[in-house]
Amino acid sequence: MTGQQNKIERNEPKQDNALPPADTERWVISRKAQVVRAIDTGVLTEDEACKRYDLTREELNGWRILISQHGVRGLRVTRLRQYR
Repeated sequence: MTGQQNKIERNEPKQDNALPPADTERWVISRKAQVVRAIDTGVLTEDEACKRYDLTREELNGWRILISQHGVRGLRVTRLRQYR
């Protein structure tokens, strides 16, 4: 096993721990990005994320669009007008 494979395997069980708590109410940039990253890497499905965090598909898709167009900084609530 190479060092890179070992590193990846050690990190895999921690991926769920890297997710925000299911009862999250305050959505800062980093938490939004963690959820989008979890979906993109297959840790969560969109349906699971919506159910776990009580999100609408529109909210979740909005986060994904902002990240793809403007990077993680696009998730700042105070910058929404600039990015839309």
